[in-house]
Amino acid sequence: MRWTLGDRTNVEDFRGRSGGGFGIPLGIGGVLVLLVGSWLTGVNLFSLVGTGGSTSTDASYSRPVSSTPEEEKKIDFVDAVMADVQQSWQQRLGARYQPTKVRLFRHAIQSACGLSQSATGPFYCPADARVYLDLEFFDELQRRFHAPGDFAEAYVIAHEVGHHVQNLTGVIDREPFSGNANERSVRVELQADCYAGVWGHDAAQSGRAAKGRVELDPGDVEEALNAAAAIGDDRLQRISTGHVMPDKFTHGTSAQRVSWFKRGMDTGNAAACDTFKNGQ
Repeated sequence: MRWTLGDRTNVEDFRGRSGGGFGIPLGIGGVLVLLVGSWLTGVNLFSLVGTGGSTSTDASYSRPVSSTPEEEKKIDFVDAVMADVQQSWQQRLGARYQPTKVRLFRHAIQSACGLSQSATGPFYCPADARVYLDLEFFDELQRRFHAPGDFAEAYVIAHEVGHHVQNLTGVIDREPFSGNANERSVRVELQADCYAGVWGHDAAQSGRAAKGRVELDPGDVEEALNAAAAIGDDRLQRISTGHVMPDKFTHGTSAQRVSWFKRGMDTGNAAACDTFKNGQ
């Protein structure tokens, strides 16, 4: 990927903050922890995802932040991707699009959706319209999920912005659906994958780097497809429990996640991402 250094107006540095409570955000990663917990307790912990939570920040506190040049470069990367993804959606939605930011944190953070820990992975909180990210997740993406590459990381960010688009357009609340909460969750997550692909379609156009926009290099698309496949429910369940339990799916299978990302990537059309009408 080629990207241009920005001014970090798309990120908020909360790496020195922590807090107390319990959060229920809408996220893409950390599903191994929730899968194991659901398996051991018999409680579907994913049913809590994306439903809001405590807005209390009384227990939050700040501490000095240490960083490295590598981490600072990664922050610049996140800022550049966020700027580009949001510009693409601004062009599509016009005045309906309201910008969001990425709040960077370490270990745990108190959001408007409650306390969330790094184990839940990157997430979007509808209550405060913010994307939350612990940069260590990118290391996990490479080490644990075997999905390296800068476009794999960009896919994660674009997926979370996809949830922001859903929040702005009222998709989650507006769309009628006769299935259960897990089935609805799968459709919501697959649509966010497709929205990530819509941005990927834009980023794949030649000549963007010369204009200061993100531009993909050969092989980048395969990185995102690999990441989408790596975090499918069936694959993660098989890794964590040795069994595949379709009734507990909340994000979609590897094949579904790849398929919907490719649909967005191939068409560049958000209307093609209607997982509620077009099936899974």
